[in-house]
Amino acid sequence: MIIKTRKFQSINCTIKSSITPSPFNMNTKYHELVKSLNEQDILQEFPEIIPLKDRPNTHSSEDTAASDAASDKKISFFQGHDEEQIRLMNENCIVLDYNDNAIGAGTKKLCHLMDNINKGLLHRAFSVFIFNDKNELLLQQRASEKITFPDLWTNTCCSHPLCVDDEIGLENTLQSKVDGAKVAAVRKLDHELGIPQVETMARGQFHFLNRIHYMAPSNGPWGEHEIDYILFYKIQKGEDLTINPNLNEVRDYKYVTAQELQKMFKDENIKFTPWFKLICESYLFKWWNELSDLSKVEGDEKIHRLL
Repeated sequence: MIIKTRKFQSINCTIKSSITPSPFNMNTKYHELVKSLNEQDILQEFPEIIPLKDRPNTHSSEDTAASDAASDKKISFFQGHDEEQIRLMNENCIVLDYNDNAIGAGTKKLCHLMDNINKGLLHRAFSVFIFNDKNELLLQQRASEKITFPDLWTNTCCSHPLCVDDEIGLENTLQSKVDGAKVAAVRKLDHELGIPQVETMARGQFHFLNRIHYMAPSNGPWGEHEIDYILFYKIQKGEDLTINPNLNEVRDYKYVTAQELQKMFKDENIKFTPWFKLICESYLFKWWNELSDLSKVEGDEKIHRLL
């Protein structure tokens, strides 16, 4: 692995943030609320959403992002946050119905406010798990500057396909949505970890495992409510990926074995993102054992509801 040398804080540092279990875990009432919302309901409840046919096909509202960021800093829930992270809240996420059909474009800010999540607002996400040729998993610790889930350890990269042609899945088939999530993953691996897109495209392979639907509150007014596409990426034998982290996104990173990750889970000073813990508790270690032949576990078409 080609690693850019830089000094990171110790993995055993005390993490400032803590995660409270979702009040909606196994809550049938919330599950039924989300299931009941159709396209018309969602657009009526959230007029800020741009319907699919009218979407701007841009990563974010770049013309207004700077002014919005300046304005948003005056809003109580943005006070004290990093300006670049506030700007990224203008990105256009893919708003969904219960069945993972795209409804339109909603800003990252809109999609991550718990007030909206409590009303059932749902969006698409992806989680990448990169394994080297030793079958070690690349973890990252989210930067302190992150607005949601700062300082927490998680899988290699967690983010959102955006409401643009090459990431949304225009054919509305599962395969086209998976392809869109992979395009987004290549983009975000570059943005967060500095892994060049040409290397990601040439030095390994993505495998789509399944989709999980979960909800979890974060700090303050923020949270997540996503249908998350789980993507394994296996680096080819004898190949490396260059890692040069964006310190506004990533505080630390390391490769771990399954045994080392289990040891980390027992350390009370190390905190993890809720989606990573859900995936680990439900699937990860079983999948890890199948890295030599992922055909046994990949391509699951079911949406696994972990609400």
